[in-house]
Amino acid sequence: MTDIDGIDTHIAPSGPGCLDCEADGSWWFHLRRCALCGHIGCCDDSLNGHATAHATSTGHPIVQSFEPGESWFFDYRTDDMFTGPVLAPPHHHPDAQATPGPDDRVPGNWQQILLDHRGR
Repeated sequence: MTDIDGIDTHIAPSGPGCLDCEADGSWWFHLRRCALCGHIGCCDDSLNGHATAHATSTGHPIVQSFEPGESWFFDYRTDDMFTGPVLAPPHHHPDAQATPGPDDRVPGNWQQILLDHRGR
């Protein structure tokens, strides 16, 4: 555990994609990693917002982007983004994994679906 409450640098991510979307056969836009337990969930711009749901249900307060090229953290307690420590690898989903993903479940009109979802 680091000296930042809500972050454990030794925990590996739960997998390459959103655990909850995998379980229910859905798809995601971008991925977030719980900095305390490694749970991979989809972002709030996805249809299901599983990362925030995980934080709400568990009280785990911090996520890190699980996207290639991004290393920012977000603290749900303060609504602040920040730079934090290096977590256990891997640091992002596989480069070959589509965004959105997984590729075989993303509908052809995914952009319109997300726009409609944001407008609700």
